[in-house]
Amino acid sequence: MTDIFKNNVVLITCGRGLVPYLKKEVAALGYDIISEHNTGIEVRASLVDTMLFNLSLRTASHVMCLIKNFSCRNVDRLYSEVKSLPWEELIDTCEYLSVVAVADTTYLKNSMFAAQKVKDAVVDRIMKAKGARPLSGPKRDNVVISIFWKDDKCWLYIDTTGEKLSNRGYRKIPHTAPLRENLAAGLLIASGYDGKHAFVNPMCGSGTLAIEAALIALNRRPGLLRNNYGIKHIKGFDKNEWETLRGKFKKESLKKLSAPIIAADIDEKAIAAARQNALTAGVSELIEFHVCDFSDTPVPENESVIMLNPEYGVRLNDSDEIGALYKGIGDFFKQKCAGSTGYVFTGNFKAAKQIRLKPSRRLEFFNAKIECRLLEYRLYSGSQRSCV
Repeated sequence: MTDIFKNNVVLITCGRGLVPYLKKEVAALGYDIISEHNTGIEVRASLVDTMLFNLSLRTASHVMCLIKNFSCRNVDRLYSEVKSLPWEELIDTCEYLSVVAVADTTYLKNSMFAAQKVKDAVVDRIMKAKGARPLSGPKRDNVVISIFWKDDKCWLYIDTTGEKLSNRGYRKIPHTAPLRENLAAGLLIASGYDGKHAFVNPMCGSGTLAIEAALIALNRRPGLLRNNYGIKHIKGFDKNEWETLRGKFKKESLKKLSAPIIAADIDEKAIAAARQNALTAGVSELIEFHVCDFSDTPVPENESVIMLNPEYGVRLNDSDEIGALYKGIGDFFKQKCAGSTGYVFTGNFKAAKQIRLKPSRRLEFFNAKIECRLLEYRLYSGSQRSCV
């Protein structure tokens, strides 16, 4: 492989609020974190290591190798710095190239112009070296280059992921306002769920939480669910190493659950979507699905993890209606879930007070741009009533 990757700095991105759980995952894989910010971390790792990250990480969005960082005050400098790199050693002329640019600088008014200049520099270099150039466009399912321009500094990356890792590939029928897969995984990791106790998911929607719980309980790497990654389109990609790693992870996956996973929703269409998504993910036979009101969701007698992602109130305009929903969740916890741990993921802090139980933890997350909390409730018999 070309020494274009000699920096050995890998940026792993994630959504806001997921960094603590991404750090936990990366540390568990044996890597030291050299820096972090609110949507990602950096580690020292090789291009081969990115295979492990792409296949294993549940909360990540992209895994990107730093190619070069440099000072830049105009687009001509950007073009020349990018063109100086041996792209012909990295990208074949038969590949498809896309460039993603994020710019926060007074030296540029439009990030799209930065992306265009980077693309021009890459294909011009390849054209001069090879007499042909790769196709380019907006699709991010092949070779993806990312440029971050902050003030007078630029960081240039090759994205080994391509389409973001939250696109597992199993959610063919999303239903209404589904959670992103990596956010769902982050909520589960935050709860400490490891498959040893039952997982109960009332209001399951399209089934993302239940499916991610099944993948965790089975020790099944989420990246095994899809075949295409950006790294597979880089010259010198080690197919044997990739297949060996996939084979190893498949053998490590369990076949059976240690405790049940139960998903319920009052909407028959939601359950149909959840069943289909679980089938695509290969876990449909391991999840118990029920069409019922959340308050009628069956809860095992033994200690369980019970997690709900109720309506925040965006679609329920009646404040009395949303308040009654959250009061009903509190009643469900108190009447049917004693001895378990309950979780409510919500972006409506006012409505959450209607649960009338005191959370033992309040964990900050973001669902897209909505600031949310994962509220944890230790559900002892006769739980003390309190406001959030």
